[in-house]
Amino acid sequence: MLGTDRVHAFIYVDPEARGGPGRLEGMTLGVKDTQPVAGMPWTYGSPKFRDRVATEDAIPVARARAEGAAILGKTNLPELAAAVGTTNELFPPTHNPWREGWTPGGSSGGSGAAVGAGLCTFATGDDMGGSIRIPASCCGVVGLRPSPGRVPTELPDPTRLSVRGPIARSVAAARLLFEVMSGEAAPELTSPRLRIGLVEESPIGMDPAVGAAVRRAAAALESAGHQVDRIAWDPIPVAEAYRVVRPASVSAMPGEPAEYGAAVRGLIEQGRALSARQYLEALAAGLAAVWDLGRDHDALLTPTLGLLPMRIEEVPTFLAEGWDAYTQFVLPVSFAGLPAVSVPAGLAGGLPVGVQLVGGYRQEWRLLALAEELEALDGFGFQAPPGFD
Repeated sequence: MLGTDRVHAFIYVDPEARGGPGRLEGMTLGVKDTQPVAGMPWTYGSPKFRDRVATEDAIPVARARAEGAAILGKTNLPELAAAVGTTNELFPPTHNPWREGWTPGGSSGGSGAAVGAGLCTFATGDDMGGSIRIPASCCGVVGLRPSPGRVPTELPDPTRLSVRGPIARSVAAARLLFEVMSGEAAPELTSPRLRIGLVEESPIGMDPAVGAAVRRAAAALESAGHQVDRIAWDPIPVAEAYRVVRPASVSAMPGEPAEYGAAVRGLIEQGRALSARQYLEALAAGLAAVWDLGRDHDALLTPTLGLLPMRIEEVPTFLAEGWDAYTQFVLPVSFAGLPAVSVPAGLAGGLPVGVQLVGGYRQEWRLLALAEELEALDGFGFQAPPGFD
């Protein structure tokens, strides 16, 4: 068990956080430190922005504030959100609320840990290569990656891979925050039987407990009346494309690489050495590899991660050997531009494991309805870590 002061989910907490009337009255919101909150630090986990304080709210934060949420503070992340763990040179590493010394995932690891530990009602994240879904799986909570454009952002993203979304303890809470962040009310939906494509194997391989979790989910959904078909999955071309696209995405960061932490200097330098042609060819290759993903099914079911949460010091270096085994199920979905949600699927070795449901483009409401159906089945849904009820 970890005490709340040792999870290190927050890099800043507003001691005077107050909410107001609205749909989120009485609820608290943690905000990932990639997203500005007026009067609060906005560091990106980087020495370059150590002293920066935001002057206005991010659009979805302003919407949550207007609906009565108390903006509790800023959650931790790796520098420039460029890692699948949550460590940086400014703040202590964030721990998984289920086990001290284990990663909460990344890059929205502070948000995932804060929600899992019950330090806030829900939190925001952003997700380019899995940064909402990875910590949701590691911390045993729900994380929604919306379709591109559903939640507004103030910052341009030429890749169109990065999106903002909610992390919560339940699908219902994630849906509520997504309604507020997107500015769109959830419609009334029926519960049709769906054709679901199941991914239970990968050429990269996976932890046996991960495969067992997704097979349990498939059996549960079949028992609920859905049709489940096994489909092939090849994440390797997308991983190769991302090794070019991700450095390119940080190449325009201001200043010199030496002003940043050691973890991202090389990434920035690599990005600045790329030509526009190299970037565009890699992006096109990644998109081509997933152009028909999900075309023949109403939804897909995959593991969220290929591996279970690991010790903080064992988290693979970003884009290095071992990294693709961790991200093999989340990254293709990002390139496909589809919404996806990670749902808690029990424990393995005392640590959370998640499964990923993927929906059609801009079909978040139907996807969330399916996720809520799975969440209600035996063996799925949030469990509070010991000591964090």
